[in-house]
Amino acid sequence: MRHIKLVIGYDGTDFHGFQRQKGLRTVQEELERTLTSLLGHPVSVKAAGRTDAGVHAEGQVVSFWTSCPIPVERLPVVLNGLLPPDIVAKEAKEVSPDFHPRFDASSRVYRYLIDNRLVPAALLRRYAWHVPEPLDVEAMRNASRHLIGVHDFASFHASGSDLGSTVREMKRIVISKRNGIVSITMEANSFLYHMARIIVGTLVEIGLGERHPDEMREILMARDRSAAGKTAPPHGLCLMQVKYGRRRRSREHVKVQDESG
Repeated sequence: MRHIKLVIGYDGTDFHGFQRQKGLRTVQEELERTLTSLLGHPVSVKAAGRTDAGVHAEGQVVSFWTSCPIPVERLPVVLNGLLPPDIVAKEAKEVSPDFHPRFDASSRVYRYLIDNRLVPAALLRRYAWHVPEPLDVEAMRNASRHLIGVHDFASFHASGSDLGSTVREMKRIVISKRNGIVSITMEANSFLYHMARIIVGTLVEIGLGERHPDEMREILMARDRSAAGKTAPPHGLCLMQVKYGRRRRSREHVKVQDESG
């Protein structure tokens, strides 16, 4: 048996999230069904993160076991001939038996797009949140600096998921604006349920002048979801990359799981 790491991208518009759900179309269900058909035996995949309904991915990582002798370098090409068009296999390689795409990840990178023009672009309607009022990007940058480092992000954690600790490490937040498109890139060791989208929603309120940038520190310290802003819609969010570094799989580390943005 070989253990395979597969990097995939997908347009999340027509999926009810990554994780398999009975009676609903999900990325996991489509991927496992296609792999099972191709490899000739049942396949179950593990993923780096469970993206929500409508959230996209460019660098989702999954792993699975196979006894099929197909050359691993050929796997993405063959898979893409069988997968639905809104899922793309990007690269594959054989990995060690103890590799885990979630617990071995050192960080995840999410990007959120905002179409900040009075008239939205028709081709971005699936991939960017349209906010017609001008955003103060510098105010948003100033606010985001309060989130860098190791903090309790309970104020940015939606109900519906209990992973124990709400402490996470935000490694970087980069906010840029070009041709009316605001891009917010966040990298953290992992993300709580809706964490990325609540951060974006709060930053937009700051960018609109509804909150002062320094309020972000107070929101963080409150450790209360009601202190933060609204949850940004899912379609602007994309899992761009999952990074892997030196392994450190302790009991404490295993609790740190990515629940998607």
